[in-house]
Amino acid sequence: MVIRELPVLTQPEVQACCAPLGAEVLGEKDAATLAHQFAALADPVRLRIVSLLATAEGGAVCACDLVEPVGKSQPTVSHHLKVLGQAGLVTSEKRGRNVWYAVVPAALEALRTALSPR
Repeated sequence: MVIRELPVLTQPEVQACCAPLGAEVLGEKDAATLAHQFAALADPVRLRIVSLLATAEGGAVCACDLVEPVGKSQPTVSHHLKVLGQAGLVTSEKRGRNVWYAVVPAALEALRTALSPR
């Protein structure tokens, strides 16, 4: 039996939407982008999912392996992953019958940068 190691998911290119909040006044478009991303993180289950993905060995986790750690049903976990994906905070890849997810470190870094002082 040959065991294949699955590759880490490819990461999308991420550009910071704006300068740090304390550096200049935030424009409408940038404010909407940040609000969408922070809203995606403003849920305890989604924060747990991001934490699980960010600390995952190998960099990616099958959606089916997130159900037990967050204590929610598979459809609920899928919904939360969809919200995080739409905000650009996670990426996904279908592998056979399963979907694997990984956090997008550059997106989290962009949010951190937006909150940093000048």
